Amino acid sequence: MGTVKRIVRKGSLLGEMGFIKGGGNINWFPGHMAAATRAIRDRLKLSDFVIEVRDARIPLSSANNELQPMLVGKRRVIALNKKDLANPNIMHKWIHYFDSCEQDCLSINAHSKSSVKKLLDLVEFKLKEVISREPTLLVMVVGVPNVGKSALINSIHQIASIRFPVQEKRKRATVGPLPGVTQDIAGFKIAHRPSIYVLDTPGVLVPSIPDIETGLKLAVAGSVKDSIVGEERIVQYLLALLSIRGTPLHWKNLTERETGGLNPDSDDKPDYDLKNLMPTRRRKPPSNSDVHYIEDIVVEVQRALCVTLMEFSGDLEDENDLGNLIELQFEALKKALKVPHKTSEARTIVSKKFLTLFRAGKLGTFILDDVPEPNEPISY
Repeated sequence: MGTVKRIVRKGSLLGEMGFIKGGGNINWFPGHMAAATRAIRDRLKLSDFVIEVRDARIPLSSANNELQPMLVGKRRVIALNKKDLANPNIMHKWIHYFDSCEQDCLSINAHSKSSVKKLLDLVEFKLKEVISREPTLLVMVVGVPNVGKSALINSIHQIASIRFPVQEKRKRATVGPLPGVTQDIAGFKIAHRPSIYVLDTPGVLVPSIPDIETGLKLAVAGSVKDSIVGEERIVQYLLALLSIRGTPLHWKNLTERETGGLNPDSDDKPDYDLKNLMPTRRRKPPSNSDVHYIEDIVVEVQRALCVTLMEFSGDLEDENDLGNLIELQFEALKKALKVPHKTSEARTIVSKKFLTLFRAGKLGTFILDDVPEPNEPISY
């Protein structure tokens, strides 16, 4: 992993960049986030419990470090959302890590009612002592953009309507495909005696991210708009990370097509629309034949990356060699994704399609952050 950090720090492969408010090469901190951050701070002082939603694929990188000092003294649970997209073999290590830090943590899927019920049960258990003393309790949901807060709020509403049917009409949280779509803060009553309100909040990032690799991981997960960083730059980083980890080599024996990813009756809904992988002439929702089409593409993409890495004779520790490998991978991906080579924006199209597959979990489950070593100082 040191190679990726060194390349990102030097900027030779990905180009110079900086995640700084109002300046630098990437201005990514919208004005509404500053106002939202102030509002969140004010409400945090009044809240009795905090659900901090993070992306399970980046358990540390998706933390809003600016809010951490205020959260440390609060009753809190870290909800690692999108667990269906995270590697389960590593997820248990993260749960153990947070447990060793004496921090409550639960991996969830915000689209799964059973998963959200477990989270609510934990919140109610933690509030049990307070419930006996306070008539009204506030539970605040916070997190950076696109970690699934609004989806979680909507699932909580659906569960609450069954548990507590006698209450005023509730408004659903707004859910959108772009990070930062929830720009207001609203309270939703989820229980009586005592009255418990859940406060939904907009996703906010810190004004500056000193660690550029953290910024790139946030971009991979979709917490920063693709157009701000650039899809090609995001994919360059992702390909470098996957290659150095040797991930494509795990696809060597992949020969059978798996078609379990688009079950319309499943609670596990993909966070990213797969329709843009289809030929542009098609406008209808994905059918069973479309599922096979997408799965065929997935196999071709995995095979392309596996073959290029297996045939690579350079040194992955050398940034020039790694850059050459990534160029070869882009060329292989053009064929796998059926993008015409002569298209002027071929690399951008390849990048968008590859990111869609990765974010929807079609290429497998991943956790991009490394579990901290024992006794390693870390802010969470």
